[in-house]
Formats: sequence, structure tokens, C-alpha cells
Amino acid sequence: MPKVNVKLKVNGDPYEVAVNPSGTLVEVLREDLHLTGTKIGCQTGDCGACTVLVNGKSVCSCLTLAVEAQEKEIITIEGVGLSYDKLHPIQEAFINEGAIQCGYCTPGMVLSAKHLLDKNPNPSELQIRQALSGNLCRCTGYARIVKAIEVAGEKMKNPVKEK
Repeated sequence: MPKVNVKLKVNGDPYEVAVNPSGTLVEVLREDLHLTGTKIGCQTGDCGACTVLVNGKSVCSCLTLAVEAQEKEIITIEGVGLSYDKLHPIQEAFINEGAIQCGYCTPGMVLSAKHLLDKNPNPSELQIRQALSGNLCRCTGYARIVKAIEVAGEKMKNPVKEK
């Protein structure tokens, strides 16, 4: 099958990639762009390990064809930090609250949390749990993940100014 050229904007950078028309976004991110923070889990959209933001909305990149992402703004875990050496408040909260164990689900959890907090900076516990309903973690009982998102939301509402 002949490849097609796709223009993607990933983490603010433009790319043009020749892809198989049936190739998924997660395959392009990992194999062509070498952004391996986005994980491949179930490949059926059930686990959320491959979650990325496309035009600000969380999507399973294993179910999204790369050609569907043409000309769209894609954010992966590599693009969440505020700078190369400054973590996003969500990432800091995950670390500080012990919400990371094996870490495999963490990129997808962080991106689902970012999607939620970008549109609702003060979610209830129920809203957090609903936002994470597409992300599975085999290591935790989710309590620390929920707490981390609550802490991140507070920090994002009331940022501490650096001196």
C-alpha cells in the first residue's frame, strides 16, 4: 500500500511524515517521531496508556489514524512540561503525592488530567474519577492519583511566583 504524507504539529513542532494510510497515531509518534513517552497498551482503546491531546481533547492514539490528525495540534507527554527543565504542576503533583509506581500508565493519566484541569480547574473527586475512567492502572488504588490531580488543580489556580 503506498504511503501518504501527513503534516502534524506535535508539541508545537511541525512534522511531515510518510505514513501507511492505516497507520495509527501512536505508531507514528513512537516509530517515526521517536516520542516514546506515549505507551502502547491494549491497542483497543481500553487502557488509556496511549492517551494524547489532539486539539486539546484527550484521545486514544491507538484508535486514531495518523491521517486523521493531519494539521491538528497534538500534545504528548514530552510536550506537557513548561520547559525542558521545568515540570508541569500535574507532573510535580504525581511525583510529590506518590501517584507513580511502575509508571507505564502515567503519561496517559497526566494527559487525561491535563484535559480535565484545562477545562475545569476545580473538579470534584467524582469529576476526576470520571475523567480517568478511560485510564487503567494495575499498580495503585487510584487514591494517590486522584489526590495528585486535586493538588495540581490547586497549584494551577494559585501558582507560586518564582523569585
